[in-house]
Amino acid sequence: MVGKSATESGGDETLDLFLKIGLDERTAKNTVANNKVTANLTAVIHEAAVTDGCDRTVGNLLYTVATKFPTNALVHRPTLLKYITSLKIKIPAQLEAAFLFLAALASDNLKIDEFEAACGVGVEVSEEDIEKSVDEIFEENKTVILEQRYRTNGCYIITVGELFAHVRKKQPWADPKVVKKIIDTNLYNLLGERTATDNEKPVKKKKEKPVKAEEKAVLVETAPEKPTEEEINPFLIFPSPDQNFKVHTEIYFSDRPVLRACNSKEILDKHLKVTGGKVHTRFPPEPNGYLHIGHAKAMFVDFGLANERGGGCYLRFDDTNPEAEKKEYIDHIEEIVGWMGWEPFKITYTSDYFQELYELAVELIRRGHAYVDHQGSVDNNSLCMLQTPDEIKEYREKKMNSPWRDRPIEESLKLFDDMKKGLLEEGKATLRMKQDMQSDNFNMYDLIAYRIKFTPHPHAGDKWCIYPSYDYAHCIVDSLENITHSLCTLEFETRRASYYWLLDALGLYQPYVWEYSRLNITNTVMSKRKLNRLVTEKWVDGWDDPRLMTLAGLRRRGVTSTSINAFVRGIGITRSDTSLICLNRLEYHIREELNKTAPRAMVVLNPLKVVITNMDAAVMDLDAKKWPDAPADYASSFYKVPFSKVVYIEQSDFRLKDSKDYYGLAPGKSVLLRYAFPIKCTEVVLGDDNETVHEIRAEYDPSKKSKPKGVLHWVSESSAGANPLKVEVRLFDKLFNSENPAELDDWLSDLNPQSKVVIADAYAVPSIKNAAVGDSFQFERLGYFVVDPDSSPEKLVFNRTVTLRDSYGKQGK
Repeated sequence: MVGKSATESGGDETLDLFLKIGLDERTAKNTVANNKVTANLTAVIHEAAVTDGCDRTVGNLLYTVATKFPTNALVHRPTLLKYITSLKIKIPAQLEAAFLFLAALASDNLKIDEFEAACGVGVEVSEEDIEKSVDEIFEENKTVILEQRYRTNGCYIITVGELFAHVRKKQPWADPKVVKKIIDTNLYNLLGERTATDNEKPVKKKKEKPVKAEEKAVLVETAPEKPTEEEINPFLIFPSPDQNFKVHTEIYFSDRPVLRACNSKEILDKHLKVTGGKVHTRFPPEPNGYLHIGHAKAMFVDFGLANERGGGCYLRFDDTNPEAEKKEYIDHIEEIVGWMGWEPFKITYTSDYFQELYELAVELIRRGHAYVDHQGSVDNNSLCMLQTPDEIKEYREKKMNSPWRDRPIEESLKLFDDMKKGLLEEGKATLRMKQDMQSDNFNMYDLIAYRIKFTPHPHAGDKWCIYPSYDYAHCIVDSLENITHSLCTLEFETRRASYYWLLDALGLYQPYVWEYSRLNITNTVMSKRKLNRLVTEKWVDGWDDPRLMTLAGLRRRGVTSTSINAFVRGIGITRSDTSLICLNRLEYHIREELNKTAPRAMVVLNPLKVVITNMDAAVMDLDAKKWPDAPADYASSFYKVPFSKVVYIEQSDFRLKDSKDYYGLAPGKSVLLRYAFPIKCTEVVLGDDNETVHEIRAEYDPSKKSKPKGVLHWVSESSAGANPLKVEVRLFDKLFNSENPAELDDWLSDLNPQSKVVIADAYAVPSIKNAAVGDSFQFERLGYFVVDPDSSPEKLVFNRTVTLRDSYGKQGK
């Protein structure tokens, strides 16, 4: 029998109880609508003995206990509640510390002195202490705050939230309300009133965070900060395999007791005997497309945890849909995992377990936990739908059971066997798990376990005509492979209930499940559906187009796997899923690496001819640096660059009218040609329109006595009348104009028309003529570039990986 919800039985009394503890009316009503939270909060209020009401601060902490208390330590909840109601624990930071302490303790004996020390019980932080800490932080970051003023949203160097975080490091038990008041006061004292400019929406190209890292690097020189343990090792948050007997997930049902997911000692001992107590994770991509940078984070988490603990990570192809999988994708995934620096413990396929999955499905039916269903199928005798799609939708929305849910077990066994033998038509029947149609979690609404598909499988061949669903197969294969930590992104969090329900129903070993935030980056899309459309409709040039955030595209653009992994490590493994990561943060890590590994060279994109009138026809070979800090006696750090009577500079480095803040060449003005000599413009040759600059005449200073401020890159003829080395250069930029194009209805209209600009005839120094595909260079003053596979012996093609400067104007050497 389905139980009544709180709103149907005693709803008014429950709402009144929640209002008495200080919850606002909206929160209280939303809570009453959630059976699970209602049950938890009601129990907490009674345990805390505050049924007659309490202070709002206490009430908010009690609400947090009801929603976030670690389920493996329920025995200690009454003790924590006494500390809250007695105001020994009175701020969220103390409560968070208590959760961490108790989660690690589980059901072991509680040592009060250690608990109080961990939670800051008895520690009083005065307003003067907070003011002193805030003053120190403002002094350290004064330059940055003055530059950005109140515009602390978006991708700025330091946000108000980060100022809070700095204060919390210094004063973890400070009252956050007092901290906010003092920060606001200091901002006002430093910046004064907000201006109209402060309220303007920030310019997107300046919304960047990498400088934050650079600023920290500068601060380290004067005030070193010891990194946290989590920053050094982000995998410390995960428990060891021998701890997987503790309850860490509770699943609430409408008609049966709560399921506390955990392993029995017997099951866990058997698992540990097989694994030797080592960590086993899995990276389980579906082979229906190319991997993107979001998968790089998943690899970092899955392979990284296994490597850090001395275990192994499976590369498992989740190939349950034979219509979508292709060998092309399988080959790509296996190759790109290796390129990212990861070595699988084993390479497996979900289809390797099709026989075991089928046998377990039969067992699930026998135990009364699955049934063959016909919703949406066709009755061949009457040629009509047994249920229309609208009727099926109504069943789901109204939480109505399928008409076939209670059919006899033997009947479902017979029909499932018919499905396997191919006796039922595609779409005629499915096998559904008998879960909980009255659950608050729609992922418990009798999910499909098997469906009929008369499609040969790329890996399993034509042996099967029924295929398992993700929701059925994923958790079982995790168990069969003895995975210790099943890690996935937060969109799968609601599937955790189904995951544990199924393993419990079959009496199988249960891995530890944990979800982390999905990686979302600005100015791009990463859903496979959208990426597939961009590729198939030829908005981009294939899956490895350098504008895409596919790993193949990033590699072709010249991004290294190590810089991607550094970026992923830098953003951390958290459950915060509320923001986009600025593209510039990734670019920061790319520059950091290429600045150290890419040799320098000179290339002129849009050449303007300069004839040096006081030089003869001889060609000098000058030394140019491959590395900015190369010692003078280290020959391999230099390359030869010809300097002759005819050189070429960028068109943008010349103006007919000079100005005070301009450091390029102009009539009568001097500049220094990098690694060569100062030159002075003596004459300008204009085209027929009397506006276009056709050629510049100049004189050089062989003595180098003149010291002009401007320094230009250049390329010279290697011999009289011979053009410099011609190369093609492709300038890539952000693919979309908006930070979050995925939110737009017409997202394709947001494509950046300048995302790819091809310069067919740039001039380059001769030293790079033998560059190979994949070789990276820093083209001085232009950016970092890589040799593209489209290159030929006749002509090199270079892709711009990233510019030299980020949105703040910070630049590599």
